[in-house]
Amino acid sequence: MIYQKPQIFMLHFAGGNSYSFVFLKEKISQTFEVHTLELPGRGKRFKEQLLTNSQEAIDDYVQQIRAKRNGKPFIIYGHSMGATLGLFVAKKLEKIIDMPEALVLTGSVGIGVKDEEEEKRGKRYLMNEEDFKQELRELGGVPEEVLENEELFSFFSPQMRADFKVIEEGLPTENFAIQAPIYAIMGTEEKCSDRLDNWKRFTASYCNCELWEGNHFFINDHSEALVRILEKSFD
Repeated sequence: MIYQKPQIFMLHFAGGNSYSFVFLKEKISQTFEVHTLELPGRGKRFKEQLLTNSQEAIDDYVQQIRAKRNGKPFIIYGHSMGATLGLFVAKKLEKIIDMPEALVLTGSVGIGVKDEEEEKRGKRYLMNEEDFKQELRELGGVPEEVLENEELFSFFSPQMRADFKVIEEGLPTENFAIQAPIYAIMGTEEKCSDRLDNWKRFTASYCNCELWEGNHFFINDHSEALVRILEKSFD
């Protein structure tokens, strides 16, 4: 008889792939089964066409999770774009009566929060090359050698632009609340981090909001603390 383990499904940030969370996966107890998922057009799915539609991205993640489910309790973790999409993925899974134990969401305040600076800046996926590079520098997470190397940047840029379009165009805006609790964490240097409690609107359970020191990719400096949150969210 094969012993089935509780599952953790990880949803990557814009421009990320299934390898983006290796630094977390290697620290998670072997009592859990960890799946680092990825959308088409990158990583192991490089030959597939990039998605630019939010509903298609949500459906793709739902299909991946359903294909890997083993019947044991599970949680969803997402960073940035993965956090935003993770909420809708959980909502869709609830409809088929397969509810996650919790959502752990980092690097995002969720939908419905307006930022005047972002509105003036415009949509990131439509930026010219130089402005796009500067935006990525401010976010962090993209090595400077990638931004300065035209060949490397031309390889990764379409993935990042496609992902930004997913979250900047056509996301559902209706009010709803999932049944699972939410653990929301942001870096102290992130824009709109003072509005992190926006996530409370989207759960009928409790929502725990925390600010950790750092920028948008603060998770790289707090991997052990984040792993503890992931493992304890099953309690």
